[in-house]
Amino acid sequence: MIPRLKGRTAREVGHPAPAGFDRRLIAPMALGSVLNPVNSSMIAVALVPIGVAFGAPPAETVWLVSALYLATAVGQPVIGRLVDMYGPRRLYLTGTALVGAAGLLGALAPSLGVLIAARVLLGFGTSAAYPAAMRLTRSEAERTGRDSPAGVLAVLAVANQTVAVVGPALGGLLIGAGGWRAVFTVNVPLSAACLVLGALRLPRTETRRRSVDLPGMALFALMLVALMLFLMDPRADRWYLPVLSAAAATGFALRELRVPDPFVDLRVLGGNGPLLATYLRQLLAYTTSYTFMYGYTQWLEQGRGLSASTAGLLLLPQSAAALVVSALSGRREAVRSKLLVGSVLQVAGCALLLLVRAGSPLWLLLVAGAVLGVPQGLLGLATQNALYRQAAPERIASAAGLLRTFGYLGALAASAATAGFYPHRADTAGLHGLALFMLAGSALLLATTLPDRSLGRLTPTPTSTPGKD
Repeated sequence: MIPRLKGRTAREVGHPAPAGFDRRLIAPMALGSVLNPVNSSMIAVALVPIGVAFGAPPAETVWLVSALYLATAVGQPVIGRLVDMYGPRRLYLTGTALVGAAGLLGALAPSLGVLIAARVLLGFGTSAAYPAAMRLTRSEAERTGRDSPAGVLAVLAVANQTVAVVGPALGGLLIGAGGWRAVFTVNVPLSAACLVLGALRLPRTETRRRSVDLPGMALFALMLVALMLFLMDPRADRWYLPVLSAAAATGFALRELRVPDPFVDLRVLGGNGPLLATYLRQLLAYTTSYTFMYGYTQWLEQGRGLSASTAGLLLLPQSAAALVVSALSGRREAVRSKLLVGSVLQVAGCALLLLVRAGSPLWLLLVAGAVLGVPQGLLGLATQNALYRQAAPERIASAAGLLRTFGYLGALAASAATAGFYPHRADTAGLHGLALFMLAGSALLLATTLPDRSLGRLTPTPTSTPGKD
């Protein structure tokens, strides 16, 4: 059952509901959805001062990054399912309140362990806003009878990319002004803003009491955490982790196929080939994107001998290209075209990296980043729009959460590949190995898109008559 709109604050005080998409929703949707990327990116510049403060080596402070990935990868689909069942408002408000609590915990943390716990709490707290935004977009389409969300989804994508770009700079300013604890403290006013906007603008929903598939969620979490822990440090002596993940996956499948209201409806998902293909494309696209971000940045500093600040400046064309492309193409869905152009440019960009040497001119390094920035802007929009069309409307939030999970799996695969090709330092031979790895993934992305004519036929889905389920 899709949660039904009960009413908005504006209506309760006598104002008529808008005929089109309620633009009052965009601010809380966008602000809530950037909580995750701002916390993912700001921490990059805080790892060294945190390590100094607690006397912790990089092998320990890296858990500040990994803990957030683990929590969000599990939390997005789990909380997304709760959004589908109980509506976006209460999950949005609960999640953003957790972000504020995590910010306070991090700001007052007496040890690295407590700080890692704060990052886990942040991960779960930031997992509510994006599924809630997707659920709200679908609900507005049902209320108005108009199904044209491309512009709204583009706003979410551009907001996320913009914050990811400015996050490290913002983190640096905060650290300079108030030390590394300020990176956590900033979550308090952000959380407060989300709570105020959410309480004033998000619709209330009418829902019937339903059972929550807690065993299914627990098995899913065990399967994913064991797999991700192995991907973060794949070694032969950690063989038990993929075995545990496989066992949990088996139990999860058996459970979900038997219960009447499963956490993930495997019967429906297994028969939805287009959606499964979208998840695969998300994994492939983000593996290449994160591999370039991790691997190329390290090579610029060690293989090319640039300072950290100069390396950051050389990545600006990539970020600028992604933002411009997202802004210009966001209002047109054109899923197949975006996937084709994005995957072709990823192949071209990875091939271009094979020409890069330690003595390569700066213009070549800038061009490589710009070429790989364009698909970064196209592919995320394409998979997001494809999922909106392909997922069952009553499970749109949990499906959106799973999409983010596949992106995080791509990030972990990229991290593992970077460690494998840079065993001692980020040299040019390792960069070329990473380029071949990315080239293979990009070619597979193109191969899964080129013959799929169904992508060109994605059209607005039928919506219910306003006032009816």
